[in-house]
Amino acid sequence: MKRVIAVLIILMFATACETVKLGALEQLGFEKRDVLVSRIEKARDAQLDAKEQFESALQEFQSVVKFNGGELEKTYNRLNEQYEVSKESAEDVTKRIDSVEYVAEKLFQEWGEELNQYSNPELKRKSQVQLYETRRQYAGLISAMRKAENSIKPVLTVFNDQVLFLKHNLNARAIASLKDELSGIESNVASLIQEMNLSIDEANRFIKNMES
Repeated sequence: MKRVIAVLIILMFATACETVKLGALEQLGFEKRDVLVSRIEKARDAQLDAKEQFESALQEFQSVVKFNGGELEKTYNRLNEQYEVSKESAEDVTKRIDSVEYVAEKLFQEWGEELNQYSNPELKRKSQVQLYETRRQYAGLISAMRKAENSIKPVLTVFNDQVLFLKHNLNARAIASLKDELSGIESNVASLIQEMNLSIDEANRFIKNMES
């Protein structure tokens, strides 16, 4: 129960921080639309960084399973470092996507409420159509982002298992046993990169539409 309460407090604090940040940006003259585009750009860049990091981690894993002599502890340390950096990249991706969702919700809420302020029915209709289309495009974007984010989890899970196994069994036989997992890891990373590329493309399309 205490853990649930602690999580709720953290979430409330995070939401409050987002509210304060967004309010400060609006006071400086930045519209929610501009903030959303900026955050999508940052989420896209975080995904690019994560994609490159997981490619690097895979290369390190491939080099480890080809181990043919040397200090096993150094081999473990290299792989563990790649895992830790990969985990940080994954956390950054999640944080960036969460910030996109927060601003998007606020933007669409405000947009919908302001439709009632129109006195010209034709302009109101056009704005409603634009809101619907923007929501539709955004739904595709956030779906692609979350799908890419979810594709990270199985890769991290396998990396973690292998790093822990190597940590607890610093011997050549342990490294040899990791070879059995290599094809699965390569497949997971390939799927991750594919989903990341799709999400990045969606982000670029959305940004282009918002800025046109």
